[in-house]
Amino acid sequence: MHTKTIINSLLISGLLTASAAFAHSPMCSCYDNGDKTITCEGAFSDGSSAAGVTMQVKGANNKIITQGKMDKVGNYTFKKPAGDYKVVFDGGPGHQIEINGKSIKK
Repeated sequence: MHTKTIINSLLISGLLTASAAFAHSPMCSCYDNGDKTITCEGAFSDGSSAAGVTMQVKGANNKIITQGKMDKVGNYTFKKPAGDYKVVFDGGPGHQIEINGKSIKK
C-alpha cells in the first residue's frame, strides 16, 4: 500500500469512529401534565429506545425523592414534588441528562 492510501484509510476510519461516538446521544424532555404529575420522554439520537433507562427525581438537597425506569415506549411519569427538584435521565456513563424542575412547563 502506498503511504497516501494508508493515511487516507486511517483518516476515514477515524472519522467514522468519531461520528459513531456522537451518534448515540441521550435525549430527554419533561412536561407537566396539569394533574400534579410530570411525564418525561426519552430516547437516543440514533433512534434506539430509552426503555429501561433509570430515572431519578432529586430534591434541592440532591436526595432521591423517587426513582424508576423508562417504560417500553421511553416514558416515565411521577408525582410532581413540592419545592425545588431536578429529574435525572441516567443512560449510563456519558449519557446523563439533568432537567431542572423549574424548566418543566405545561
